[in-house]
Amino acid sequence: QVQLVESGGGLVQAGGSLRLSCEASTSSFSINVMGWYRQALGKQREFIASITSGGTTNYADSVKGRFTASRDFNKNTMYLQMNNLKPEDTGVYYCQAFTIRSAYWGQGTQVTVSS
Repeated sequence: QVQLVESGGGLVQAGGSLRLSCEASTSSFSINVMGWYRQALGKQREFIASITSGGTTNYADSVKGRFTASRDFNKNTMYLQMNNLKPEDTGVYYCQAFTIRSAYWGQGTQVTVSS
């Protein structure tokens, strides 16, 4: 069982920045892929970014060039640096982790971008 705890959300004005963190309860070396998803009010959860254990990243078109995912294996933590935030980036951001056994989700952290 892997527990994931997100942090770093908050309220920010459009054009501002936030950095989200996702700390895993197990060694990062046992996690193959980690990802970020977002769910806006009344909408389905959508893919935002992912990063493999080898550092390969993938992003949704809506965040390319603005968001950057990274991992710190020593801290068992994944980050999402979000720059030039837009009101449409508002939502609950969830962390996901894949091991060879299963996929796990965090509880989410709220990001609100005001115009």
